Amino acid sequence: MNTVLHNRYLQIVTILLLVQAGLFYSASRGESTPLPAPLAGMPSSFGGWRLVRENTVDEETQAVLKADDLLSRDFVSSDAGANLFIAYFKSQRTGQSPHSPKNCLPGSGFQPVSEETGRIDLPVEGGSININKYVVSKGESESVVLYWYQSQGRVIADEFAAKFYLIEDSIRKHRSDTALVRVVTQVLPGMSRQQAITAATGFAQAAYPVVNSWLPR
Repeated sequence: MNTVLHNRYLQIVTILLLVQAGLFYSASRGESTPLPAPLAGMPSSFGGWRLVRENTVDEETQAVLKADDLLSRDFVSSDAGANLFIAYFKSQRTGQSPHSPKNCLPGSGFQPVSEETGRIDLPVEGGSININKYVVSKGESESVVLYWYQSQGRVIADEFAAKFYLIEDSIRKHRSDTALVRVVTQVLPGMSRQQAITAATGFAQAAYPVVNSWLPR
């Protein structure tokens, strides 16, 4: 095993051990998770975007995700469409945790367009948040995927950082609740990839304040 892989392996093992320790400590003290409002009650329009379809998450997907609450909605504006997906977990003690879109999308037949992966700063009211941008293709169709993890008012892009915050919150606050927030915009015929990225970014900017106010802080 080369040095880079060895160091990466040690980092992963260290994180897993710390997460286990944090969750064990939290379990021994009990959790104090606020009761969340059902995601179905979120507003159906905001920032020039309006709801056009409420999607049903099939039982097989629900069984895999093991989320405590799920939302999948399609929105449209005057010139684009976007899907908003949220998976909320009130506790990660028993192995329930968000599935990274980087792992789930390839399993659904989507292939990454590698030069478009990476993190971006998303300007929002009061500053900016760091989120993930991921362009995928399936056959001749392309989609822009933006996603982030949201825990107690905190936005996290990096999966490893999310694990460290999980340890801190489990020990300090006796909480392990979190949510995965994902935005998908399809590159439609006559639309460039950049136009789809712009549309997805605009939707994320409009949706973020609503999501931030709805999830437990």
